[in-house]
Amino acid sequence: MERDMTSTQRPSRRDLLRTLGAGGAALATGTALTSCGIGSAAPPGNGAAEVTGPFDWRAAEGETLTILQTPHPYQQSFQPLLREFSELTGVEVRADIVAESGYYTKLNTELAGQTGAHDVFMVGAYFLWQYGPPGWMEDLGPWIENESATNPEYDFEDFFEGLRTSTRWDFQKGSPLGTGAQLAIPWGFETNVVCYNKAYFDRRGITLPETFDDFVQLAVDLTDRSENRYGVAFRGSKSWATIHPGFMSQFTREGARDYELQGTELVATMDSDVAVDFTTKWVELARRAGPTSWTTYEYPDATGDLGDGYAMMCYDADSATYPKNQPGASREAGNLGWYPGPAGPDGSYGTNLWTWALAMNAASRRKQAAWLFIQWATGKDAMSKAVQQGSFADPPRQSVFDGAFKQTLGGFPGYLETFERVIDETKIQFTPQTKFFETTENWAVALQDVYAGEDARQRLSDLASASTASVNT
Repeated sequence: MERDMTSTQRPSRRDLLRTLGAGGAALATGTALTSCGIGSAAPPGNGAAEVTGPFDWRAAEGETLTILQTPHPYQQSFQPLLREFSELTGVEVRADIVAESGYYTKLNTELAGQTGAHDVFMVGAYFLWQYGPPGWMEDLGPWIENESATNPEYDFEDFFEGLRTSTRWDFQKGSPLGTGAQLAIPWGFETNVVCYNKAYFDRRGITLPETFDDFVQLAVDLTDRSENRYGVAFRGSKSWATIHPGFMSQFTREGARDYELQGTELVATMDSDVAVDFTTKWVELARRAGPTSWTTYEYPDATGDLGDGYAMMCYDADSATYPKNQPGASREAGNLGWYPGPAGPDGSYGTNLWTWALAMNAASRRKQAAWLFIQWATGKDAMSKAVQQGSFADPPRQSVFDGAFKQTLGGFPGYLETFERVIDETKIQFTPQTKFFETTENWAVALQDVYAGEDARQRLSDLASASTASVNT
């Protein structure tokens, strides 16, 4: 459903997941579009060095900036503040809001065509690995470093480290995140932890499990199909988005890895002994203590069951479960609590994150204005105001989290403690690679095959072989 700029309706997470999947498929056409001559004019070079003199918020006064966004609580929290940016800078902003169902298809086509129609765009974390290598995204590092272009109070180091590194990559096979170009600036993010029905747990004196084996056993014990109650909700559909929240966090904590660099080849390792053992337990968890229609479950299904009181726990994004505890938002509003989920055998709380970020179109002809907007929208003042709108979780700046956001958490037991426990080990836990969407969706399919009865070791071995061939092509 199309939503205009004044919409206050919370976007459908189901639609968003479908959008991301469609966008991932559309990315494969990007190189072809360029090679066919669409947008053959070369984009302008990085413009940061051209900015000289004292920093001036009004350096691009009189220009009109176009930004491309999809409906989301972050976008909606900032919408009322756009006039403040124009008053500060003299730059007018035209915000084009595209429904989730077509967002990444439109963005991919525009970036491949190098038209520069939109100067700034909203982008999800893993898409940087697709849009960065072709040169479609401006390296924001030189802009951050140029004192003439950047407000001296901007304080890039204020962003949580895992977010700074997760939006930076050098495009080299096997290189970790945190190297190379700064492709985007985090705008909002989520950690993947456990939300549970605290009122139910408290009434029965249930202790939160510290190990994954204990977590599985508790979830099984909580399940009573005759009462329409089950232990834990998490995603299970044939989508890359099934892998990245709870699964990838616990996969990492248990000591498993997706790939490792062997010589010049990136080798898939989701068939290692520890990975096979964990995957077997995860699928058994889904079978014995998950939703009966687990293979169709996406973001809104899992959090919806938690809010309705059917699921006693939910292993997913903290910012997804956060709204369910808002007054009147769900049947269990006010009854929910948060904890990090089980630690790994070595005490690890490695946690996967997702971030929505703001990026600059490399083909923009209004780069100084674009950078002024990005640094304003990701700056301390504007972000603090957006947080106070009530639907902005989590802010990527530590000062904003410790200030404006922390003040909103009084009715969210365990949220702050959970965040503080995992944040130092929170980052994108995947190995960056340009075939992410294809290979990670195949991973989700493999989980379903094991759930259906296929041998876990053989199925994961086949997956690893196919993934290795794909990422090295």
